[in-house]
Amino acid sequence: MLELYGQIEEAVAAIRAKWDKTPRAGIILGTGLGSFVKENEEDVSLAYDEIPHFGVSTAVSHAGRLVCGTLAGVPVVAMEGRVHMYEGYPLSQITLPVRVFKALGAETLVVSNAVGAMNPNYRAGEIMMIEDHINLMGDNPLIGINDDRLGPRFPDMCEPYDQQLIDQALAIARREDIVAHKGVLVAVAGPNLETRAEYRFLRTIGADVVGMSTVPEVIVAVHCGLRTVGFSIVTDMCLPDALKPAVVEEIIAIANAAEPQLTKLVVELLSTL
Repeated sequence: MLELYGQIEEAVAAIRAKWDKTPRAGIILGTGLGSFVKENEEDVSLAYDEIPHFGVSTAVSHAGRLVCGTLAGVPVVAMEGRVHMYEGYPLSQITLPVRVFKALGAETLVVSNAVGAMNPNYRAGEIMMIEDHINLMGDNPLIGINDDRLGPRFPDMCEPYDQQLIDQALAIARREDIVAHKGVLVAVAGPNLETRAEYRFLRTIGADVVGMSTVPEVIVAVHCGLRTVGFSIVTDMCLPDALKPAVVEEIIAIANAAEPQLTKLVVELLSTL
């Protein structure tokens, strides 16, 4: 982790050479959510391969750009797509952008993803506010020698997702007549989807939805002191006794259809920062 500090500085310098504002928030956009940045008053966008040490996304629907601009009157940096563990990237590289957001001056992290739901009360196309998570990825981005300049050796995880921001987002959802749940995300490594037995297990241990991202980024956000709020779009139902094969094109289509509601929630939430 000691070499990470220099990598962060190099990435920040590359961004600062093109954009000199201080972001209030960093945003990570998941599967099917890339066009969210259309709401952003864009100043500059950088392909990930233009930023030192950023991974290049190979996932479907992930454009792989960092968009710097203003959203709801708030300066933000938004990742149009992310990289994943299943693409072969180490968690230290996957989470590097979160540390770069912090070094640029951001105080808040907004994360989003597409998930499958084990909770039978959810429906495809609905939004879940992430209240807590379970890490079953078999790895942790904080493993290694700790650099005290970046955060504490043993960060506390009693509230990884900021409860005040969750409550504000739920209040916005009620006002805008948007169906929004509050629940637990479990993260797995992927890339294969789960078996019926695995879905039963995940539900039994307390998870409402399952995905292949987000948790590493949030662990690092806690480590470096960012307030975090997370949104999951339910793109398919993972009920073991009524399981159907997942179709990637359908998952992306459902995420795209739900995007205007997510956009409204995030934009109104950012306006309160």
